[in-house]
Amino acid sequence: MNGVSDPSETVRELRSLSEQSRPLRRVKPKRLLEKQTAFAALRQAFVMLRPDIQWNNPVMFVVEVGAILTLLFIIDAWWGGRAGEVPIGYFVAVDAWLFLTVLFANFATALAEARGKAQAESLRRARHDTVAFRLNAAGEVEEVSSADLKPGDRVVVRSGQTIPGDGEIIEGVASVDESAITGESAPVIRAAGGDRSGVTGGTVVLSDRIVVRITSGSGESFLDRMIGLVEGAIRQRSPNEIALTLVLSAFTLVFLIVVIPLWPMSRNAEMYMAAYLGVKEPVKGLGTDIPTLIALLVCLIPTTIGALLAAIGIAGMDRALQANIVAKSGKAVELAGDVDVVLLDKTGTITIGNRNATTFLPLDAYSAADVGRLAALASAADETPEGRSIVKLFETRFNTPVGVPEGARFVPFTAQTRMSGVDLPGGRRIRKGAPDAVVRFVEGNRLEVPGELGPLVDGVATKGATPLVVADETGVAGVVVLEDILKPHMQERFERLRKMGLRTVMITGDNPLTAAAIARQAGVDDFLAQATPEVKLAYIRKEQAAGKLVAMMGDGTNDAPALAQADVALAMNAGTQAAREAANMVDLDSDPTKLIEVVEVGKQLLITRGSLTTFSIANDMAKYFAIIPALFAGTLPWLKALDVMHLHSPTSAILSAVIFNALIIPALIPIALKGVRYRALGADALLRRNLLIWGLGGLILPFLGIKLIDLAMVGLHLVG
Repeated sequence: MNGVSDPSETVRELRSLSEQSRPLRRVKPKRLLEKQTAFAALRQAFVMLRPDIQWNNPVMFVVEVGAILTLLFIIDAWWGGRAGEVPIGYFVAVDAWLFLTVLFANFATALAEARGKAQAESLRRARHDTVAFRLNAAGEVEEVSSADLKPGDRVVVRSGQTIPGDGEIIEGVASVDESAITGESAPVIRAAGGDRSGVTGGTVVLSDRIVVRITSGSGESFLDRMIGLVEGAIRQRSPNEIALTLVLSAFTLVFLIVVIPLWPMSRNAEMYMAAYLGVKEPVKGLGTDIPTLIALLVCLIPTTIGALLAAIGIAGMDRALQANIVAKSGKAVELAGDVDVVLLDKTGTITIGNRNATTFLPLDAYSAADVGRLAALASAADETPEGRSIVKLFETRFNTPVGVPEGARFVPFTAQTRMSGVDLPGGRRIRKGAPDAVVRFVEGNRLEVPGELGPLVDGVATKGATPLVVADETGVAGVVVLEDILKPHMQERFERLRKMGLRTVMITGDNPLTAAAIARQAGVDDFLAQATPEVKLAYIRKEQAAGKLVAMMGDGTNDAPALAQADVALAMNAGTQAAREAANMVDLDSDPTKLIEVVEVGKQLLITRGSLTTFSIANDMAKYFAIIPALFAGTLPWLKALDVMHLHSPTSAILSAVIFNALIIPALIPIALKGVRYRALGADALLRRNLLIWGLGGLILPFLGIKLIDLAMVGLHLVG
């Protein structure tokens, strides 16, 4: 293409800037059991003993009811009732460990919630009233409190000043310190008209001057809503979790049906048990009292996973927050682990974002200067980086100011028209924009489209650049070439998503040839060209109708409908208010590649739940070998063969199983909160690994643990 300047130096500079301004991954060296967090969780664990709260966890609700029944049995025995052949101290110990089982489960959930709430403190420190410099109707600056700002107000923020509220930059560009929100030390660039125009109240401008249009009132800022989300631990349960809860409830119901008939309905327990088992002599000892049968029930039902299930889900939100992602619900985090399709915007996500005009290509009788002047006039009021680069290229290339005539009326760009322009005095209309949109404009004026336009546009697009067509009332003048610059390491990132089993789709408003060139360079699986908000929405609905889970990320107002429709929607904190409201996750770092981390957190949550469920089931199977021989070996001698641990006595066996059942819950809390490490393996490999580590480990550990507890109690003379 004749006249195309070499953009290699600009490309190197922009890529360097992209590397320098990329947010650093925040690492929080936070201990699992910080003193303040642990005490808060411990207090909440007792509060959660309330039946109306405990009812939300059916498995632990059954354990709590059993502990209360055991307590009533002990009180009855203490005041003259019949406790049988077993010392009352055994019943007290069983009941104490039953209550501890419930408290440990509550503590796990409360600790996960407390850790999430503690994250809000760093956000709260950034929320404070500041001085705001508001522009009045006359354009004069007046000093007001940030609490008095209303949506639509315009404020001026200079270097060293704090941005007084959420808003969008409408004038200027500045370096902003967002460490109060994100915890990152590296400043970021925010500019008017681009994908990074959104700013958050409480952040500090480090350089230059910007004008911000406020988008939220006092007490309604994004920061306020983030704090509310974090502290409220809003957690919708996903279909997977609901299904698992139903399975656990079914297991509990089955074992209730099995255990309850074992309780003799007669005061003469020994004779009833003898008749029940078909023997002549009265049966003495265990197997007939309420505490022992409740201990049997608690050891049979899946208490381990039932205790940790809620904590695993809440911890998923906490892990997302540690990656600087605010999830509005735990359901969104978990669904990220099952995503099939990922939609990514091209500009600002796959490319650096600021396309630069590099040359003007004329048609017919027009010259490059003519095309440049028309494009510059159409871009004079365009605050986007692309628009500013067109004006700059014209003024520097031809050493001539744009000189917009007085009385000109500018036509802003919209996602629907996909072009912008200016109407000059005298009726002359100039438009620039997407080739198909400008062609429709020309044809609507009953003008002929030059035959050379198609090959010229295709030639620009096939090289990966973006062509903008320029026209006026006399016809098509030529093409403006915008260069897209691919972000570093994008191919490697898409390869990571591909290994996770995800299909990547690039979304762009460019023509299909340009989209294909960028998609080929970036290594995405598919692309969606000339994508209007309606096209994006239709594409997501089509994928969902085919049974796919769709994740999308976006930052513009035109992304809001698609974000609202997507199963997992990640909005950039630097994006528009509409995008943040529509999404179910917000990335505080505004890092477009963060979707990879969202998917990994979601998959880690699913793997953690699957691993601990496998462990819990195997763990329960092992406990049968301790408690069933202790209960029935005296009556059914052949059950003695199951006593492979050779426990000291029936009371010691049951008490050891109950203690182990309680202690394993806090022992697994770190795994539930930290999560099982995610590895990009296939489903078969993950299943084998799960069974080998968590299944076999869950089977072996109870044998060792119960035997050690039995030996300890015998050594301390706690059992006879």
